[in-house]
Amino acid sequence: MDRPWSRVPSWVGAALRPELAGTTDEIIAAVRAEVPDYARPLTGRFGMRITEGVSVALGQFVDLLGRDEPLGDSTIYRALGQLEHREGRTLAALQSAYQVGTRTMWRRLGGSTTARQLPPEVIFSLAEALFSYIEQITAASVAGWAAEESSRASSLQARRHALVEVLAQHPPAAPAEVDRVAAAAGWVLPARLAALVVEDAVAVAARLPAAIAADLDPVGVVIVTVASVGAARTNHVPGFGAARTDPASDNTAWLDRVRAGVGGRPAVLGPVVDPAQAHRSVARAQAAWPLHVAGLLHPGSDETLARADDHLLALLLAAEPDLAADLYERAVAPLRALPAGAAARGEETLRAWLDAHGDITATAAALHVHPQTVRYRLAGLRDAFGGALDDPAARLELAVALRMSADNCCGTDHPAEN
Repeated sequence: MDRPWSRVPSWVGAALRPELAGTTDEIIAAVRAEVPDYARPLTGRFGMRITEGVSVALGQFVDLLGRDEPLGDSTIYRALGQLEHREGRTLAALQSAYQVGTRTMWRRLGGSTTARQLPPEVIFSLAEALFSYIEQITAASVAGWAAEESSRASSLQARRHALVEVLAQHPPAAPAEVDRVAAAAGWVLPARLAALVVEDAVAVAARLPAAIAADLDPVGVVIVTVASVGAARTNHVPGFGAARTDPASDNTAWLDRVRAGVGGRPAVLGPVVDPAQAHRSVARAQAAWPLHVAGLLHPGSDETLARADDHLLALLLAAEPDLAADLYERAVAPLRALPAGAAARGEETLRAWLDAHGDITATAAALHVHPQTVRYRLAGLRDAFGGALDDPAARLELAVALRMSADNCCGTDHPAEN
């Protein structure tokens, strides 16, 4: 590294030293006057470190003039940067303080009797030496500030990781334990939250308001604070004539923020719950994750964010794959006895008919055929299925099986392809 102070005659430092008496106080006064973060009494550790830092920096600079030596030990400047972080001052404030100090020092040097007697080339070398010296000690303080920031961030993330694990555990931790871990993590428990399973969880959490994350194995979990939830919406579930109520369905703005935070990564959002039920949201989102990354929740779609509660049937079937496969085989067995073409038309007709709750006109519209064609097909299907189409339990099993075939949620094959 260049040592411009070596190009200043050695006698200059000795001549300047007595003329710089009182410069420490002048620099500190200028910094306190011009940098708001430092406009406070010089008491305690703050006053001691600032005074020490300025006086040591001034003495070290004068000592270096005329010597071909490196800056030397910069521990005090690194420690000063760490202290500034602990005191809550920003990096910008620290750098501003150095800039003000440098200007004040140069004005004092330029106005000294010694400096006025120096030839121009020595004045230029003195200026270069000062600015290079300040640049190096500033870099040491910035490194100290950054190291403290990194240490604090790492420690905070470790505590937030622990909080996510506590919220996800089942049976749930005692409320007092959750409150203690949340306080240590600096996180206020919200009234409502949801789990988001996504890769790069810590990075995603940084993009969401009041979120915490843990990079768990095999994929991370983000605990997302839920904003005010809009009115509940009832959603029809095709093929069952049932409905579900989702209290977060109309909270569009919140969901849009989650999508933006995900940033195109595959992700699964668990149900919105209160903190005591956080483990339910985590478990459901984790259960849906492998189905989502395998493309089974939104077949043929480029949707990156899946909501676990939109796929409860798929999750139920995936939880017991052998049972689901047996159910499928039994329910669609009559279709397998038909020729391939008839089986395919029969499955298409049954799915449309069940989705339409048995409405012939609606089924025909969905299939783009005449209602009489639907009646004709259903007559053939009743012959194949016997009384199953009129039995509520059997019809439910068939609806589930056809949904499995449509979504391929459990690895079943389309009957027409066998």
